[in-house]
Amino acid sequence: MSYTQIKLDIADGIATVTLHRPEKMNAFTRVMMAEIIDAIDTTDADDRVRAVIVTGAGERAFCAGADLTPPKNQDGSGGHVFSDPNPVDDLSDSRVRDGGGRLVLRLFNSQKPLIGACNGVAVGVGATMQLPFDMRLCSDNARFGFVFARRGITPEAASSWFLPRLVGMQTALEWCMTGRIFDANEALDRGLVRSVHSPNTLMDAARGLAREIADNTSAVSVAMTRAMLWRLSATEHPMMAHRIDSRAIYRLSRSQDAREGIASFLEKRPPDYPDTVGADMPDFYPWWDEPDYR
Repeated sequence: MSYTQIKLDIADGIATVTLHRPEKMNAFTRVMMAEIIDAIDTTDADDRVRAVIVTGAGERAFCAGADLTPPKNQDGSGGHVFSDPNPVDDLSDSRVRDGGGRLVLRLFNSQKPLIGACNGVAVGVGATMQLPFDMRLCSDNARFGFVFARRGITPEAASSWFLPRLVGMQTALEWCMTGRIFDANEALDRGLVRSVHSPNTLMDAARGLAREIADNTSAVSVAMTRAMLWRLSATEHPMMAHRIDSRAIYRLSRSQDAREGIASFLEKRPPDYPDTVGADMPDFYPWWDEPDYR
């Protein structure tokens, strides 16, 4: 797939996805949604990729929300920036799919760790699309806003599930009910971001974090850990986690990666893990009963 609204660069085990509509402050469209989903499909399928960084082009914005310019469907009829029926001739509420949610569900299912490098304004879907990232860094000029109530709509992109888990219910309610814009320091204080950096050091910090994963960890271990933490933390009883933990540690402890991890530790050398996500995930992965929400 050729990209028109994002860029995908892969080098030395790290993929960088850049939202690339700088003249529109990287505003979100359905084309951008489809291209990011395709990029994550690509990084999942490429065993050379050990971590993915997502950032925005330019110095002003990560993503200034949905592009409110009226879009068009392929047949020339009026489209909708927020959601469309799926299929398009079914107008019942039960069949409508939120575009931001379709993206976020694909990000949630990524087999590679996702690191957000928020380089400026991030409001609306520009904020909610970052919630399934595993780590979020931002520049000190970043501004965030869950502004939906100020537009007469509601939070989207499954943010009602993600946001309270990241920052707590009280903060999630405050941010979404007021719809106010808040700065990088508040995002850090409330736990939305991991760290704040100057604009000219943000990407270096993100790459350093990605490099730490790429150089020191097992790709299979990281993929399983990501799936387990995101899913099992939301189950109703720790026994659910114990069941998957037990199967995972049993399978992975007999893997080539486990042998290499122990040998490299004892021999005091960097590890060289042979297993790949493409070929060596445990036989019970994925263990959850979940439809394909692409």
